[in-house]
Amino acid sequence: MSDISRTLRHELADTIGSLGWRTAIETVPRERFLGEAVFLRDKDRGDLWTPVQRSDMSADEWLSRAYANETWVTQVNGVMAEEATGTVTGQPSSSSTFPGLVVLMLEAAQIGEGDKVLEIGTGTGYSTSLMCQRLGNAAVTSVEYDPTVAMRARQAITSAGYAPTLIEGDGLYGHAEGAPYDRLIATCSVRVIPWAWPRQVRAGGTITAPMWGWMGGTAFAHLTVADDGTASGRFLKDDLYFMTARSHLPPPRPPMVKGIGDARESRIDPSILHNETALWVAQLAVPQGQFSWETDTIFLVDVGTGSRADTRPDPEHGWTVYQHGRVSLWDEVEKAILTWQEAGQPHQSGFGLTVTSKSQQVWLGDPDGPSWDLPA
Repeated sequence: MSDISRTLRHELADTIGSLGWRTAIETVPRERFLGEAVFLRDKDRGDLWTPVQRSDMSADEWLSRAYANETWVTQVNGVMAEEATGTVTGQPSSSSTFPGLVVLMLEAAQIGEGDKVLEIGTGTGYSTSLMCQRLGNAAVTSVEYDPTVAMRARQAITSAGYAPTLIEGDGLYGHAEGAPYDRLIATCSVRVIPWAWPRQVRAGGTITAPMWGWMGGTAFAHLTVADDGTASGRFLKDDLYFMTARSHLPPPRPPMVKGIGDARESRIDPSILHNETALWVAQLAVPQGQFSWETDTIFLVDVGTGSRADTRPDPEHGWTVYQHGRVSLWDEVEKAILTWQEAGQPHQSGFGLTVTSKSQQVWLGDPDGPSWDLPA
């Protein structure tokens, strides 16, 4: 291993500033986990990705890229960067998340010596290897859904000298054979907490997972499993987002059309949904909804029921909302936003989540406060 690589790892550890994970950062060679190429996003179009091959740059240039505290996309729409023959159109489906965020996740999960960990989403295998370096191979189990990603991760982890339990499969089911675990962390975002997860974590153990919904609202859950197998806790102050578990992605959204249904004056300014917490709250109210902006108009649609709403400025004053379908989408959004505003507009960390075998409920303030059910 080159002196340059070693120096860059130490500099990366200085940048991240983590005491508990410093030795792991200084030891694990991140360059092994980028494969032979990464994708770079087009400057003008966010859905265009060009592969950059390791062979097209000097060894020092590749190492500088590897140890930058940045995320490098390794797969787009199922196409690995090293297999791409040209520009690829689509969305990232796997990446090497920037190390600072990886360590923030590990710290938020409060992982330490003696813990047995289940990781949902192996990805490139870098975070898996950091945990192996600190906890030992026997303490780490990681599950990866994508077969190609899983194969590449296994090769990289093995070449770096680590030997955790690696599973190819759907991480939403966890890995019951290795249970119980002390900590479960998800390096993919989920709409709801799969019930298999708290069932595989010991009482007093924790589940740490970024959450995301179809309107794009995010929150970072840190839950403790109780003696009865339920899990509960508050969302954390850090706003984290990882790529969404593929089975939790939304269905295709139909074209948005203005002015369908009954009209009335809106009780809230729709521009409040530019606020990330407000968007999270609105999403709690209509978890099956998807939305988009078009100039000054916001569109909402629930594909399952066919319900629609659009809200735009009124030429006279305020904003006019049109609603159509079984679910009055904007009515539900308004009620949730007004409840949140009356509570002082707290960040997501002012909310909590309780997970049982029958339901998952997000609550505001405390478990007896206003609450919303996540989708079954």
